[in-house]
Amino acid sequence: MSNYKGKYSNEQSYGIAIPIIVILFIGGIYLITQRMEIGSVGFILIGAGALVMIYWTRVLRNMAKEQKPLYTKAREQESKNWMYDLIRGEGEFVFVAEVPGPEEKIAVRLIDRMLYIRGSGGFVKEVLIANSSSMQIVDFKYRNGVLTLRIK
Repeated sequence: MSNYKGKYSNEQSYGIAIPIIVILFIGGIYLITQRMEIGSVGFILIGAGALVMIYWTRVLRNMAKEQKPLYTKAREQESKNWMYDLIRGEGEFVFVAEVPGPEEKIAVRLIDRMLYIRGSGGFVKEVLIANSSSMQIVDFKYRNGVLTLRIK
């Protein structure tokens, strides 16, 4: 099987859609002119329709150009700069970090010394906590975007 490595963008899809819409519009105008006798009012309506079509094709093109990708280098840099505090105490750890989202969207699991954190907006992190194989999360607090966990 071969892999498709090219990129497909919204600009390409608008580039295909616009000519199809224009051809359908011209075909519709042609059918209307073949079936009826068109007076001066008909030509004015056809001209107004053509102007509206030109306007909307420009709007669609501008939308394709202005749309930014969801994943940018800034978001990648933000992900790399994510910081947390892991405070080691006697028989326990305290974990503090900023996690985006409302409290009901926050999911935290401690499995085999790995702390899995999930927030809203696709936020997912994994933190290795050494010597925590038999520990559990005993306290979960989330206030103003800051997650605080006590692990015993």
